[in-house]
Amino acid sequence: MNFGNLLSAFDALMALRDTARKFMGGPPPDQHALPSTTAVSAIGNQIETRLTNVVVAALKEAFDRDHARLELERAQMEEQRRRAEEAMRMELRRQAADRELGRLRLLAGTALVGWVASVALLVARLGAMNGIARGVMALGWFLLLGALAAAFTAQGRVGAYAPNSSEPLAAAGAGALAVWLLIAGLGVSAVSLLV
Repeated sequence: MNFGNLLSAFDALMALRDTARKFMGGPPPDQHALPSTTAVSAIGNQIETRLTNVVVAALKEAFDRDHARLELERAQMEEQRRRAEEAMRMELRRQAADRELGRLRLLAGTALVGWVASVALLVARLGAMNGIARGVMALGWFLLLGALAAAFTAQGRVGAYAPNSSEPLAAAGAGALAVWLLIAGLGVSAVSLLV
């Protein structure tokens, strides 16, 4: 029940009271000349006071109920906003982990291709390579295999990463090591061709 309906009900009650006074033959509400009308007027004032108290209590209850409903809606909206922000953070963490996995797989694939190519070069030029070139080539293999191992280790750490945890992605060290070992391995393998 809203405020407008309560006021309309109150106005209707007051009009009904005034109409009842007219039909009963009583004086208008503003005339208090006779002693018998004083008693009627006192009863009317009591009824009017009680009705006013009832209307005020009903209005207070309606306002309290509306206030409680608004507070509940505000709390629900805040909870939904918090859940949406948490879901967004988890999604961003998951996407970062997916990007890191893709980068590490590319590093592992490049290290594997570099190692296979250097083995093929060794087999193709086995007779033409001296001992120093073979040693440099073997060092390149170890570096490329180290890059492959570091990339796989970092992939394992990223795969075990839970996006809903508050810990940062812990594959940065192994991923950086894989990049540097890959670069060093490809560089040493290229130098072995020149020696």
